Amino acid sequence: MSGKYDKNNAILEIFSGAGGQDSQDWATMLLRMYERFCSSKGFKTAILHQAFGESGGPEGRIGTKSVTMEIKGNYAYGFLKKESGVHRLVRQSPFNAQKLRHTSFAQVTILPEIDDKDFELEIKPDDLRVDTFRSSGPGGQNVNKIESAVRITHIPTGIVATSQTERLQGKNKANAMKVLYAKLFQLKEEQNAKELKEIKGDLVSTRFGNQIRSYVLHPYKMVKDLCTQYETSDAESVLDGNLEEFINAELKMPS
Repeated sequence: MSGKYDKNNAILEIFSGAGGQDSQDWATMLLRMYERFCSSKGFKTAILHQAFGESGGPEGRIGTKSVTMEIKGNYAYGFLKKESGVHRLVRQSPFNAQKLRHTSFAQVTILPEIDDKDFELEIKPDDLRVDTFRSSGPGGQNVNKIESAVRITHIPTGIVATSQTERLQGKNKANAMKVLYAKLFQLKEEQNAKELKEIKGDLVSTRFGNQIRSYVLHPYKMVKDLCTQYETSDAESVLDGNLEEFINAELKMPS
């Protein structure tokens, strides 16, 4: 918990992998898992942007193509930062009439929320393109009648940040800028890691995209972290947000 931004709020992003409804449903399950974990820690959460997938999932769940959530609380980033990576689910597909076993993937990214005063890179106004649009909900219907949602593109890098859940355009723009700062920080960290690896040669890659955890619901039940080797057979409890032992194991790992 000694990192520069460990004490900060966090921004969580989830992207469903290839696989249609199964992967979109898995992304929704992960969102629910992290919301429940955050609630247990006393962290406050707010969805900034969500691109919905198809409806008709188990228990009435609506699939998620991508989602961005703000997590507010002391050391939120420090607790969650090592959750970044690919999360794999193996289960009997609820969308298959034969109940065949299916593997789904979702990418989780945890970023620190960085105040503009603490941001070390200069962002020029001319480098930003700001677009507004109407917020949309499940099925693509417009949530409101005015273009309050905001999409900000950082032209030099092509990085995009979106916020659509606030009713006021100004608040959505402020939230989108938070996400943009976080994504630019991530890019800078990855570039630094690459440079260090080229110098030392033996540095373990810190890039996002590595599979970090496997959740098996069929033919047996097991959740295993591939980085720490911690595992449990109580998969339902983990998916209900009981991540404490996984987080503790991650915190004991060297940075």
